[in-house]
Amino acid sequence: MPNFAGNWKMRKSENFDELLKALGVNAMLRKVAVAAASNPQVEIRQDGDQFYIKTSTSVRTTEINFHIGEEFDEETVDGRKCKSLATWESENKIHCQQTLVDGDGPKTYWTRELNGDELTLTFGADDVVCTRVYVRE
Repeated sequence: MPNFAGNWKMRKSENFDELLKALGVNAMLRKVAVAAASNPQVEIRQDGDQFYIKTSTSVRTTEINFHIGEEFDEETVDGRKCKSLATWESENKIHCQQTLVDGDGPKTYWTRELNGDELTLTFGADDVVCTRVYVRE
C-alpha cells in the first residue's frame, strides 16, 4: 500500500486561476485566492484506507478526514458544501468525486497520485483541470 503520509510543499501549479474561473469565482477573489494558495503547506496522515489531510494557506486552513469507499462531507475549492466519495483509481492514485449538496455548478473532483516522494494533486471542474505537484519535506 502506498504511503501518502508526511508534510508536503508545493513545487509547481498549473491552471489554478482557470479552475477558479470555471467555478465562477470573480476576478478579485481569484487574485486573492491565487496569491494565498501559492505556497500551501499540506500534512497527510494515513492509516491504511483512513486519511486525514490538512491544507494550510495564509488565508484559510481546510481539514478532511475520510475512509476510502465511504462518503464524507467536504467543501469544493471555492467553498461550497459537497458529499465526496474517494476510491482507489490505481495502486498509487486516489480519485474523489464531489457532489454539491445545494445548487448547481460544474462537476468537480480531485485526485492524489503518489510517485516516490512526489505527490500530484489534480482538481477538475467539468473539463478544466488544475495540476499541483508537491514534494515531501
